[in-house]
Amino acid sequence: MNTEELKVIANRLRLTAVDMIYKGKDGHPGPALSIADIISVLYFDEMNINPAEPDWEERDRFILSKGHACPIYYAALSEKGYFGKRVEDFGLRALGSTFQGHPVMNKTKGVDMTAGSLGNGISIAGGMALAGKYRKKDYYVYVITGDGELQEGVCWEGINSAAAHRLDNLIVFVDKNGWQSGGTVEDTIGRNNIRERFESFGWHTQEIDGHDIDEIKRAIARAKEAAGSPSAIVCDCVKGKGVPYMENNNAWHKGVPSDEEYIEAGRALGGVK
Repeated sequence: MNTEELKVIANRLRLTAVDMIYKGKDGHPGPALSIADIISVLYFDEMNINPAEPDWEERDRFILSKGHACPIYYAALSEKGYFGKRVEDFGLRALGSTFQGHPVMNKTKGVDMTAGSLGNGISIAGGMALAGKYRKKDYYVYVITGDGELQEGVCWEGINSAAAHRLDNLIVFVDKNGWQSGGTVEDTIGRNNIRERFESFGWHTQEIDGHDIDEIKRAIARAKEAAGSPSAIVCDCVKGKGVPYMENNNAWHKGVPSDEEYIEAGRALGGVK
């Protein structure tokens, strides 16, 4: 798809995510909206997947390690056709719903890893990538993690291991929006110097504008050329991107729009799903 088409899809995914949070009366809009452009490129331009065969062995794998951002993930799976026709009411976070508050791999088609306990995505993705190497498969494993999430020690165990095994079929996107649930990342842990840390572990590392479709596409292409090294793409993102009253406002880490705010979000995002 071309750049403009992917931008339209990204905003449509944002609108669907806001809609499911509004209807479900619970959810995390800020973390979901910040990664919509990355998700748009992966699911509608980059990944080798087949919605009609979600367990296809040759498929690329995707892990949303920051699992609370799942509304944007569910929106992409629906738009891509994993559930047949597009889902209109997801029943987000409802008891027994297919679409839980964090992704569940045995409940929702297209979900490759159950997420929720932060920090596990990179290590599990490393295992998937290593299995692909052993089995001589050509698939890639993609991960989206948060910058706050990287405070978990298990992340760095996985990062170290992936470099040691030269997993050049592993590509990690970091949603570097500067926030976590309790405040800013820098107030919590100090310098948010993610690129330097990944580089020190021997990863091929880039830092880009996480809302620039063309930059995302170029970064993936460069990552795939980095033979012998796993790749980290550090994405400078805006939490709540696309909805002005949510942008860079950590009050929307978790929350439900009022009727008036829901209408305002719809206008900002183009008004159609």
